[in-house]
Amino acid sequence: MTTFSRRKFLLSASAATLAATAPPGFAAGNPAAPIRQRVFVGSSTANGILAFDWDPATGELTSAAVAATPAKVAWITYSRDRKSLFAASEIASFNGKPTGAVVSFRVENGALTPLSQQNSASDGTCHIALDQSGKVLVSADYGGGAAASFLVSAGKLSPAVWTERYTGHGPVSDRQQSAHAHFASFSPDNRFAYINDLGSDCIHIYSLDESTAKLTPAGTYKAKPGSGPRTLHFHPNGHTAYGMNELTSTVDVLEWNRADGSLTFVTRIELLPTGGATSVVNTGCDTVIGKDGRHVYFANRGNDFLYAFNADVKTGALSPIGRTISGGKTPRNFVLDPTERWMLVANQDSSQITVFARNPDTGALANEGKSFAAATPMCILF
Repeated sequence: MTTFSRRKFLLSASAATLAATAPPGFAAGNPAAPIRQRVFVGSSTANGILAFDWDPATGELTSAAVAATPAKVAWITYSRDRKSLFAASEIASFNGKPTGAVVSFRVENGALTPLSQQNSASDGTCHIALDQSGKVLVSADYGGGAAASFLVSAGKLSPAVWTERYTGHGPVSDRQQSAHAHFASFSPDNRFAYINDLGSDCIHIYSLDESTAKLTPAGTYKAKPGSGPRTLHFHPNGHTAYGMNELTSTVDVLEWNRADGSLTFVTRIELLPTGGATSVVNTGCDTVIGKDGRHVYFANRGNDFLYAFNADVKTGALSPIGRTISGGKTPRNFVLDPTERWMLVANQDSSQITVFARNPDTGALANEGKSFAAATPMCILF
C-alpha cells in the first residue's frame, strides 16, 4: 500500500519543479522560441509526472526532467487557459485516508509548481475530467468503485463537494466482482456528466450544476453484460458518442439525446479480426477523434494495436481504414499532436512512447514508428 502525505507531496513536488526548467527560448507566445513544445506524461511510478520536449518537425521527444512527484499518476489534464494542470494519483492511501488523490499545479514556462491537493472518494483514482466551464473537476476511482466532484478556482481544488460509491457488479468473475469507476466525461453542452462503470456494465448519467459542482442522477446507459464500459468520447458533430468496452474489445456507437442526456445504442464495432484466434487476453482501451471529426482511432491491448476508421462527420458512422501495431506493449493512452501529423502512443508495459507519422488527409498511420523511453507511461498531455 502506498502512503502519500501532504508534506511529502509539497516537498517533493517543489523540488521537482526546480528540475523541470524549460529549455532555452521555451515560452508560450514567444515568437523567437524554437519550434518545440513541452509535453507532460503521467507515469505510474514514484516520479508521477515526466516532462519532455516535442519537435513537431521531426516527431522527436527529448526527455526534459521529472516535472513533479505525486506517485502513480494515471491521468493528467490542463485547465482551458493551460495555466493549471490537474493529476489523478492512483494510490491506496492519502492524508491518512484510504483514498487516492487529486492534485493541481501552476504551469509556467514548462515547469510545475504545486497549488492544491485533495482526497478523492476512494482508492485507485484512475481518471479525472474538467468540465467546459473550467469550474468543475470530476474524478473516477477504479479500485473503490467511486466518483467525486470538486470546485476549481484559479487552479485550486476545493474538498470534494459530491461523492458516490457504486455497488453494482457484472458476470465476469475476475474483473467485475464489484463496481469499477473508470472514466469521467461531460456532454457537448456541459449540462450532463458521465461516469463509466466497468464493473457494473453501465454508464452513470448526471445533471451537472457547474456553479456548485454537484451532480444529480439523470439516468443510466446499460451496456451489454460482461462488456466492461471503459471510456466515453463525444464526436465533434455534437450527437454521436463512442463507448469503449474493455472486456470485449468492442465499441458501442451511441446517439446522445440533448434533451435528457441519455445515450441510445446504434451499433457495435468489433476491434478484433473476425475469426482470428489469439492466445493472449485482449482488452479495449482508449479513443482518439481528429479535430475535424473525419477520423476516429481505437486502441486495443493484448495484440497491442491501433485501429483507424473513417467517420461520417454528420452521422458518426465508421468505416475501417486499418490496424497499426502500437510499437510496444500495452497501449494505455494515445494522442494526436497539435499538428495532427503525428500519433503518440503510451505503451505502458514496455515503458516507451512510440510516435507514428499520420496522413492528415487520409487518416492513415505509418506502419512503423519510433520509440522513446518513458517510465510506465499512462497519459500524454500536449
